[in-house]
Amino acid sequence: MRKIVIAGMMLSLGTLAACGGSNRFENRGGGRSPAPVYAPTATGPINSACLASDRKARSSQLCGCIQAVADQTLSRSDQIRAVRFYDDPQAAQDTRQSDNASDERFWDAYSNYGKTAERVCS
Repeated sequence: MRKIVIAGMMLSLGTLAACGGSNRFENRGGGRSPAPVYAPTATGPINSACLASDRKARSSQLCGCIQAVADQTLSRSDQIRAVRFYDDPQAAQDTRQSDNASDERFWDAYSNYGKTAERVCS
């Protein structure tokens, strides 16, 4: 069952990744100038926490992109749980090191989200 769920998530992620990253250009050929390919954006709890953070790299485009990835890879409750990490990095460390099965499942999903967001939103 888990393999089926993972395969379905990977298909969704492949679709999301096909949207491209921010400020990249795609050559469509035929002598036309390159057309910009933008990462998807969305609003939600991670977008809000990202925009409210004191991180130098934050922007509405970046925060919207990581929210779009979160919408594809994390449940709504996992997104709300991940928001705590913006204000409390120790909570992330505690979750990562936990032996609790629920924490381990969450951390696997969260790690996948982070890798995907980095690839799609960079």
